[in-house]
Amino acid sequence: MTVYTDLFRYRELFGSLFRRDLRAKYRGSVLGLAWSLANPIILMLVYLLVFSVFWKAQATHVEHYWLFLLCGLPVWVFFATSLQAASRSLLENANLIRKVRFPRQLVPLANVASQLVAFAVMLAVVIVLSLVYEPEARDVFWLAIPLACLVVCLVAGCALAVASANAVFRDVEHIVAALLLPWFFLTPVLYSLDSVPGAQTHPWLERLIHWGNFMTPAVISVREPLFFGRAPDAADAIYLAVSAVVALAVGAYVFMRVDGRIAVEV
Repeated sequence: MTVYTDLFRYRELFGSLFRRDLRAKYRGSVLGLAWSLANPIILMLVYLLVFSVFWKAQATHVEHYWLFLLCGLPVWVFFATSLQAASRSLLENANLIRKVRFPRQLVPLANVASQLVAFAVMLAVVIVLSLVYEPEARDVFWLAIPLACLVVCLVAGCALAVASANAVFRDVEHIVAALLLPWFFLTPVLYSLDSVPGAQTHPWLERLIHWGNFMTPAVISVREPLFFGRAPDAADAIYLAVSAVVALAVGAYVFMRVDGRIAVEV
């Protein structure tokens, strides 16, 4: 698809947009780009403090619930922050889009790339903790890396679709913002699927959360090698791969449908 091959053809421009977005997030701050390392670590500590210490959540019967929680957070945080950042990216770059003709998909994708820095930091921290506290994960932790790459493709496609749609229909960003909170609780980040209340008496509920929410296999697939020390189920890994391809295709389709109107609409 030319929508994505333009990333390589215009890689210098893409790199410039990425660096500009990264700098813009921390312009005027004392730590500057160092916040890209501090923010995800602070966020993980806050989640850990609230759900594992204050609430003493016991969503799983295995030890180290705090690590269980941290193994699910990077995927969700990357997804949520990327969608929020990308949703307004085309509108916030309206002046540039109106003045210069260039592949406009680079703008929301550069936003995703800037969020990718925090995702990589969070994942690296979790991998280190996993190697220290879950010895059985030492043989399979590397599986989380290609699975994380599939997550990046999934998020990139979703972000491009949301950004493109929001350039024409301004309600999209508000719909996304409203959906993210309930979506978070319908994704097994804080709990395991087998601990869902009513899962035994209403098995359809577990199946709905598992297969009706494309973020569930993404979170589970990355968590399995890091926390449980085993390869993810083939069904989850295949689901993640297929959903990544579908997301990229949908993102490209939505963008091509509105590309000719973006300069006028923004």
